[in-house]
Amino acid sequence: MLALDLGVFHRKAHEVKIREALIWTGVWVFLALAFNLGIYLGWIGSYSTAEVRHEAALEFFTAYLMEKSLSADNVFVFALLLSYFAVRPIYQHKVLFWGIISALVLRAVMIFAGIALLHTFHWVMYLFGAILVLGGVKVWRKRSVEINPQKNLAVRLVRRLIPVAAGEHHGRFFIREKGALMVTPLFVVLVLVEWSDVVFAIDSIPAVLAVTDDPFIVFTSNVMAILGLRSLYFALGGIMQRFHLLQYGLAAILVFIGIKMLLADFYKIPTFAALGIVASILGLSIIGSLFWRPRIPHRNHDPLRPPAI
Repeated sequence: MLALDLGVFHRKAHEVKIREALIWTGVWVFLALAFNLGIYLGWIGSYSTAEVRHEAALEFFTAYLMEKSLSADNVFVFALLLSYFAVRPIYQHKVLFWGIISALVLRAVMIFAGIALLHTFHWVMYLFGAILVLGGVKVWRKRSVEINPQKNLAVRLVRRLIPVAAGEHHGRFFIREKGALMVTPLFVVLVLVEWSDVVFAIDSIPAVLAVTDDPFIVFTSNVMAILGLRSLYFALGGIMQRFHLLQYGLAAILVFIGIKMLLADFYKIPTFAALGIVASILGLSIIGSLFWRPRIPHRNHDPLRPPAI
């Protein structure tokens, strides 16, 4: 699907319109649900009995819903980054595509490392639970997202290893000037997009591990959620600020999943109950955002300008 996406449907760089983004978002969600049905019916995965298959399908759906909801924060940060660096709409798809490709690789490493730690050191479960609770509190108290590329570790490392050229260079990541290899500002944006995904994965991966430690379910639910992230950005990037209560809903989900992980040795919350709670919190935060509008304080307009890298 990724090969078709880049090699056929988006072979030429172009601005992705909302209608196209909504169609592709629907395609990715449909594929995830079809995959989930395949697990339930025993067509996908090696599960011995119908009961085990049905439990695995429920775990996949819960993990997918959780990853999809937590990815809303990624969409908001992507929008800030691309706006901050004034990336033209025609090149945004390319940045997000390659950012998601590298995210799949990095998340695979983090997922299998996390599962190995859980199986080797049982106490890591409590560490993951504490990370989720603290992460939820941090998200709840967060008022704004600050972007300071000059202080970002990944950007500083890129600038130390290879020079950064000035200018757009027709959407290319690498160029040669006077025989020397250089990266473009667009590549720096790609690095920041990937860095932000790694930061969010620190919360999202332990959250999925609280639902199941089956590597197949954990990784595929992550993959399905990430694959639709690019389309979700173009579909919702311009209206994400309307869902102002979603931040508190995501914070509550992280705290709930963290508590679920901390209580796992004393009381195991059924997967179906966890799914209902996560879906209810997510639904209430979205509905509440639509019906309750916050008062926006007046402040002087200070346009955001992209930095000189």
